[in-house]
Amino acid sequence: MKTMDSKKIQLGLLVVIGSVLFVAAVYLIGQRQELFKKTFTISAQFRNVNGLKNGNNVRYSGLDIGTVKKVYMVNDSMIRVDMALDEKIIGHIRKNAIATIGADGLVGNMVVNIVPGKGSAPVVDNGDILESYSKISADDILNTLSTTNENAAILTSDLLKITNRIVDGEGTIGVLLNDTVMAKELKQTIANLNLASKGASATVNKLNGLVETLKTNDESVLGVLLNDTISGERLKTVVQNMESLSVDMESVVGNINKMVLDIQSSKGTLNYILNDTTLVRDLKTSADNIKQGTDKFNENMEALKHNILFRGYFKKLEREQEREAKKANKN
Repeated sequence: MKTMDSKKIQLGLLVVIGSVLFVAAVYLIGQRQELFKKTFTISAQFRNVNGLKNGNNVRYSGLDIGTVKKVYMVNDSMIRVDMALDEKIIGHIRKNAIATIGADGLVGNMVVNIVPGKGSAPVVDNGDILESYSKISADDILNTLSTTNENAAILTSDLLKITNRIVDGEGTIGVLLNDTVMAKELKQTIANLNLASKGASATVNKLNGLVETLKTNDESVLGVLLNDTISGERLKTVVQNMESLSVDMESVVGNINKMVLDIQSSKGTLNYILNDTTLVRDLKTSADNIKQGTDKFNENMEALKHNILFRGYFKKLEREQEREAKKANKN
């Protein structure tokens, strides 16, 4: 009887402990899967989920706020991830938040990280789709490193070939390194360039000294122009006067040209005299007649001087002219 009672007690304890463990397991699993919390669903679409599975954690700024509810293909290039998030966190997630997929540590499970976006935006609603950003996966990094290593190996091989050719004296650099005659010539060229640079430097110094001397020497023309403000003002005045004179000369030349054009185009006396050849011949004939008349008048006057009737009169005029000449000489 006692044996039966003890077995019943053991069986009852076993059932109670199993029930407690079952309830605890169900609670823990449900707690992890957000079965006993009020949740809302948001989604994000990715081109590569990198092994993300249902039940993986969802984090917001490093805090666990939910789990991955469903992962499925939308089309041949897009995968949609539905996330069940704690309803208490809904007031902190904005519509401009960005969802990314990362690893939980170096070798941990994949997680969805939600980071806040820039600027202000309204709070997300149930069923919203967040903008996503696909990070470079570890496989891509390894592929890139592999390609880089291959390129480095090829580059090292090429550098080794170039170095061997240089050591063997091939190519321009090899000749420069191994040809002693060319090295001496190059050294001499560098020495000549050094001397030329020193000569150029000395020439520049002399030119600077000459310029300074011209600036400070008030006896030279350049020194006077640079240092004497009065002479500078006078020179400025002369230049201004020359400019004014050139303007006046231009005006005079314009007036002369205008007058010549007026003469050529008008019908006045001057134009008539210049262009009428008949009038010119008549004027020349008149001048010749006047000259001939003057010569004949002089001959008549000379004849009158020798005429007995007018000889005394002309001698009297000569004596008066001699007296006036003597008075003028005395004065």
